[in-house]
Order: sequence, then structure tokens, then C-alpha cells
Amino acid sequence: MNTIIRKSMLSVAGLAFAGGVFAGPIAAHAATPVEGKPVAVAVQTAKVQGAQSHIDLNDEQTGNVKAIIAATKKAGLPERAAVISIATSLQESKLENLGHLGDANDHDSLGLFQQRPTSGWGTPEQITNPEYSTTAFLKGLKQVDGWQDMALTDAAQTVQVSAYPDAYAQWEQQATDLVAQHWNS
Repeated sequence: MNTIIRKSMLSVAGLAFAGGVFAGPIAAHAATPVEGKPVAVAVQTAKVQGAQSHIDLNDEQTGNVKAIIAATKKAGLPERAAVISIATSLQESKLENLGHLGDANDHDSLGLFQQRPTSGWGTPEQITNPEYSTTAFLKGLKQVDGWQDMALTDAAQTVQVSAYPDAYAQWEQQATDLVAQHWNS
């Protein structure tokens, strides 16, 4: 079977599976449930894949968006890197800088990107620092050949190695909108 067709079929199957667990492993730990809502596309700067989810952000989450954008600019990377980073953080933590969640935690995952100290992402203190964790994610992203032209979910998955590889795609429109709103502010 043609590789492109096979990958497309696997992506569709993955999205169908992830549809029931749209927030990945972190969904079981969230204090309040988050409902995925379709988002109207006014201006599309990237190829958005599949049904889109959206959450309303509080001040902490908006501050984390701004921190991700600042770290992306500091790294000298374009808006697309910020979109991928924010979508990844939306999936992993809903843009909340999560500490250890006890028995509900996914291994020793921490911070905005649910990075693991035991996987070499840094110390718990580093991983829960939004600038550090974003910079660590971006360092991984820069090592992915062609990330600028990849589907967001493929770029994010290559860095994150998630059990839910297609789940990042659902946040692309909200991440794109957030970058458009805050990039020049």
C-alpha cells in the first residue's frame, strides 16, 4: 500500500481513537472537564487537521502563552514554532504549569509540556520554568528535519513521543489564533 495512503489511514484511525480521549493522559487529572468545540476558521495560515478543540484561558494560561512566545522569539524562531509549542502545551497541560500530581500523574511528567526529568528534559525546577521548558521543547523541534513544513501533529509528536500522537492537531487553530493575538504585543 502506498506510504502516503497508509499514513493517512493510520492518522484517521488515530484521530478516531483519540477523539474519546482528546486531552490525552492528562484528561483524567484535570480539575474540571474540558469540552472540545469546533472553531470557525477566519484566517488560516497553516493546514489545520481535523476537528478543532478550544478552551477559554485564564490569566495564568494567557501568561504561559506569552512566555512561550517570548522564549520562541528569544530562540530566533518564527511564529510557526510558537504555534507548534502552544498547541503541544494545550494538549499536554492545557497551558497549565503542572507540578507533581501524585498518583494521578503520568510518570514523573511536569510543567507546560509534561516533560520528564527521568527522560533528560531537565530537573523538576527547570521543567516547571516556562522559559526553560519551552526552550527545551524548541531545541528538540529544531532537531526535526523539515519541521517548518510538517503537519503540526507530526512535528509535535516527533519531539514529545506521546502515546496519543495525533491529539496535538486539535489545538492548531487555537494556537494559531493565540500567536496571531500575542506575537506583536
